[in-house]
Amino acid sequence: MLLRIHPENPDERKIRQVCALLEQDAVIIVPTDTVYSMACILGSSKGLERLARLKNIPLKTARFSIGCSDLSQLSLYTRPLSSPTFKAMKRAFPGPYTFIVPANNNVPKWFMGKRKSIGIRVPDNRIFSAIVEELGKPLVVSSVRDENEIQEYTTDPELIAERFGASVDAVIDGGYGKLDASSILDCTGEIPTVIREGLGPTDEVL
Repeated sequence: MLLRIHPENPDERKIRQVCALLEQDAVIIVPTDTVYSMACILGSSKGLERLARLKNIPLKTARFSIGCSDLSQLSLYTRPLSSPTFKAMKRAFPGPYTFIVPANNNVPKWFMGKRKSIGIRVPDNRIFSAIVEELGKPLVVSSVRDENEIQEYTTDPELIAERFGASVDAVIDGGYGKLDASSILDCTGEIPTVIREGLGPTDEVL
C-alpha cells in the first residue's frame, strides 16, 4: 500500500491509520530527514523479526537504530549522558544525526541482544514525528538501500513501493528522500567521536 501524506501538514487520519498498522506488528517504509527507512514499533518482537528478515540480517547481530520524537522521549531509553554528549544532542536534534549511546533497561533485551549501546535518532521530518508522537513510542528504523552500484539509496517513494510494497504493510509517500545517510557519532565515552560523516555537519554539533 502506497499512502501519500503531505510532508508539511500530515493528515491526522492517515497518521492514525499508520499507527494502527504499527500497533499490529506492521513493518512500514517511512520518510525521514535523510533516506527512507524501514520501520516497526519498538516493543514489537514480530515486527522486529520481520524487519531483520527484510534486511537479510540475523536478529542477534542487527544494528538497528531507534527514532524518537524529541530529547525527552530519547532520554527514556538511555543511561545518564555526559555533559558534552547532551550538549551535542541539543545542537543536533532534530536533525540528520545518529548518536550511539549506552542503553537502559527500557530497551527490550530481545532487541539489544548482547549490545549495551544503541543508535538513536530524532529526524527533522513532520511525518515521522507525527507518527512517533501519536504512538507514544519510538520506531525501530533501518535505511532502505538500493542494490544499484552507482546509487546507494532510492529516493523516489513510488519506486520504493514497486520494489518493497509486497514485503511491507505500507510505504509512506512524503516526497523525494535524500541521497545521504545520517552522520554517526559514538557517545559511549565521555567525549563524542565521529564514526561517519553524513548529511549532518559534525563540526556544527561538536
